Amino acid sequence: MEMTNYKLILGSNSPRRKELLSGIDIEYEIVALPDIEESYPETLPKEEVPEFLARKKASAYVGMFSDDSLLLTADTIVLLEGTILGKPADKAEAARMLHFLAAKTHRVITGVCLTSKTKQVSFSDTAYVTFGELSDEEIEYYVEKYEPLDKAGAYGVQEWIGYVGVERIEGSYFNVMGLPIFRVYREIKKF
Repeated sequence: MEMTNYKLILGSNSPRRKELLSGIDIEYEIVALPDIEESYPETLPKEEVPEFLARKKASAYVGMFSDDSLLLTADTIVLLEGTILGKPADKAEAARMLHFLAAKTHRVITGVCLTSKTKQVSFSDTAYVTFGELSDEEIEYYVEKYEPLDKAGAYGVQEWIGYVGVERIEGSYFNVMGLPIFRVYREIKKF
C-alpha cells in the first residue's frame, strides 16, 4: 500500500518488528547497524527510556540516507516494580525474570522514532500485561525450548509462554510483541 512519498527504512534486526511492519503491506528496507550503544541517563524516568533509546538509535544513522528516506527505530522495555527488565544475559537470568513476572502485572513500553532529513517524530505506547502463576517446570520448559535471550523481559507474548502464562493484556498486543503497529501506521501516514 502506498502511504507516503518516503522510502521506509527499518533500523532493526528484530524478527517481530519485521513481521509486524510486513503485516501492514508497506514496502520497506532493513538497515540494521550493529552494536548501537543503549545507555540512558540514570535520572531519566523509566517510562521515558524506550522513546529516548529509539531517538538515540535514530541518531546513529544520521547522514546515511537520502532526502526521501524515512527511518523507523524502536525500543521496548518491560517495567515491573520500578525495575526495567531488558534482554537477559543468559538462561538463568531469563528464568529469574520470568519468576519475577509470574502472578503480577507489568508494563511493556515501546518507544518509536520516525526520522527524515528534515523532521523527527517520536512517541511511546504502553500495554499492561498480567501473568498468571508460572511453575518452575513451565519456566524451565520455556527457557530451554524457546529463545528468551533476545526479548525484553525474557518472553515473547506470541510464543508458548504467552499462550499459557498471559492472563490479560490491556493495550496493544502488537506493542507487547515489539511495535505498536496501529499507531505506527497512523504516524507514517501523517508524516
